[in-house]
Amino acid sequence: MLLQIDNLIVRYGGIEAVKGVSFGVEEGQIVALVGANGAGKTTTLSAISGLLKPYSGRISFSGTDITRWPSHRIVGAGIAQVPEGRAVLAGMTVEENLELGAAGGTARSTAADIEAMYNRFPVLGERRKGPAGNLSGGEQQMLAIARALLLKPRLLLMDEPSMGLAPLLVREIFRIIAELNAAGSTILLVEQNSRKALQIAHYAYVLDRGRIALQGTGQELLHDEQVASTYLGGGTA
Repeated sequence: MLLQIDNLIVRYGGIEAVKGVSFGVEEGQIVALVGANGAGKTTTLSAISGLLKPYSGRISFSGTDITRWPSHRIVGAGIAQVPEGRAVLAGMTVEENLELGAAGGTARSTAADIEAMYNRFPVLGERRKGPAGNLSGGEQQMLAIARALLLKPRLLLMDEPSMGLAPLLVREIFRIIAELNAAGSTILLVEQNSRKALQIAHYAYVLDRGRIALQGTGQELLHDEQVASTYLGGGTA
């Protein structure tokens, strides 16, 4: 198991946002965490990446306990996050954003690696000298993904990659996620668009108010009547 979460509890003051969650991510998989706003999805990712310290529980990566590690050490171990809202540096150029990604982690990327990102995302190559803030929402999401990939992660955490995008761009982003996985990336995907996430996930967990309510393969949950009526807006897929 590449990532193993055991009885994770995360609190904000006296409020328990994640309540004893346990799950795993096998190498080579897309694993989805789906559920409504406030279910604890982003909080779980933040604990994995070291941005939040768990109240209790254990987070293991490739057999090593990383529960109390600082975030920079977690990145160095091979976990990179594409944050909710993209978080590109708007006043810097596309190229400068990528150069920052290339300088992070322990496996330093090269100019050739950046060029490979331009080949993967041609629009970034076309806009490399322009401010990242001038990119569309979908283009900024591609930049955030490329920046994370330059860290050469063993595990890619993706937090709400379709948020705020038009339907055509949502389809493109999910196509990119599936393509990255086919090329060898292991992905833990947090996504409110449950239907799209389940369509590409090998395995998925439904979070409800800080607990895992259901789990199964993406296709099992996609065609589960309870999941459809509660989380997919009614009707089986």
